[in-house]
Amino acid sequence: MLELNFHPFPELITNRLLLRSIANEDAEEIFFLRSDPAILQYLNKEPAATIKEARDFIGQINANIDENEAIMWGIAMGEDPDRLIGTVCFWNIRKKDNRAELGYVLHPGYWGKGFMKEVLKEVIQYGFSTLKLHSMEAHIDPGNKASAALLESLGFVREGYLRENVCFRGKFGDTAIYSLLK
Repeated sequence: MLELNFHPFPELITNRLLLRSIANEDAEEIFFLRSDPAILQYLNKEPAATIKEARDFIGQINANIDENEAIMWGIAMGEDPDRLIGTVCFWNIRKKDNRAELGYVLHPGYWGKGFMKEVLKEVIQYGFSTLKLHSMEAHIDPGNKASAALLESLGFVREGYLRENVCFRGKFGDTAIYSLLK
């Protein structure tokens, strides 16, 4: 069974990026990432309506980290570490199964430049080597071809397809489930 400890917070560094903790000072960027229509297109989430919602979300993130239940990194450019361009997390961690779900979002201005692949390589390495995960999964909207291609390029395999398993705004949608074994 996994024994998680996110203290001190594990900053991760890639060639171009810093993966760091998220603080109240990041509320504007978190608000954008949780309210931009392009980002939310495949997430089945209502957009954040206020900065307070973003701050509340940051509080929940940090509470989950404090309880060693989940971890979310803010993604920042190495040369501008104070401004977030995205987030990446392990959540829905099943300790007895040594398995976690991976989640990620990126500012549309940074799409198609290889940033998320760079991030996920580092986070996957951390998940397998430091957290000692046996496997990880990602649930995506099957229409999100870019996310599917990204996961597949990292070795994830589509293992499941759930038809009309989510209802958002009165419309049923599908979920594709990808997984990666250590």
